Amino acid sequence: MDKLLETLLETRRLTEEQWRELLARRDSLDRAELFDLARAERQRWFGNRVYIRGLIEWTNVCKNNCYYCGLRRDNHRVRRYRLTKEQILACCEAGYRWGFRTFVLQGGEDPGLSPEAVAETVAAITARYPDCAVTLSLGEWEETVYRLWYEAGARRYLLRHETADEGHYRRLHPPELSLRHRMDCLYTLKNLGYQVGAGFMVGSPGQTDETLAKDFCLLQELQPEMVGIGPFLPQHDTPFGREKPGTLEDTLVFLALIRLTLPPVLLPATTALATLDPRGRSLGMEAGANVVMPNLSPPSVRESYALYDGKAATGAEAAEHLADLRAQLAGLEIAIDRGDAPTKQP
Repeated sequence: MDKLLETLLETRRLTEEQWRELLARRDSLDRAELFDLARAERQRWFGNRVYIRGLIEWTNVCKNNCYYCGLRRDNHRVRRYRLTKEQILACCEAGYRWGFRTFVLQGGEDPGLSPEAVAETVAAITARYPDCAVTLSLGEWEETVYRLWYEAGARRYLLRHETADEGHYRRLHPPELSLRHRMDCLYTLKNLGYQVGAGFMVGSPGQTDETLAKDFCLLQELQPEMVGIGPFLPQHDTPFGREKPGTLEDTLVFLALIRLTLPPVLLPATTALATLDPRGRSLGMEAGANVVMPNLSPPSVRESYALYDGKAATGAEAAEHLADLRAQLAGLEIAIDRGDAPTKQP
């Protein structure tokens, strides 16, 4: 076995220099062995269980102008929308019938979506479905807002850090956004008691082995309960519209390395991965992933949530077609429960 992989298995961490070395020669790793190790860790912590999350894309309005995102403020070609509380509750009602016990409310940083309105919607969901978990993914807010949402019943929060390298962060984001504030938000969320999700895009413009090493060191330090990674995919109406997408091969290797670094982590095989390759969902599972997030949003708005070009939103990506998803996950069991991150070693 690769010596650095042995070290990772023994200690669950590498130094930044070791990460750079391992990542620099990732193409020469025995991928079959790596994926076997990742699946063994997943099996040890979760058995054959895969967790489903019902994704509800609340709003595609965003005040930010990130260079990679199709929802950026200056993209005037996207048709903007914002779901009402009643529409979201209708999505939850359908999802609950289909077996979802976690709802992920995702959106841009929408100035028209008040913190109080979010809290009211979260409270309505948790009152109606007390056996369900609510996950929020609504960007950067202050501690008072995160506390308000926690008190309303939200228990998980997804906030990809995107990159742990200051120079790389500056290449991806406009000057008014800062890596320090993003990090402050992640640690604030943890301190408030949320199960926290971080993550990054694979192959984003400017990403190097050095920046990736910092990403893995951050994950070691933060110890998030969830990690969301997926390939960078360009959106044609952004400054990065002509950049090359991230690769399937790198995404799968990084999924496996995250599983070895954080064995009990909840690790999605993302929609972006399934968009890049029709086999992406099942290949992600072979690399150690254990979460899928089919789309519960109203079909009429799914194409408008255009983070990147060609987003998969039908077939196994659509919540109403769980049979297609089960067919992709042959040999794995779709768990009908909240799917909280484990806190004790099995």
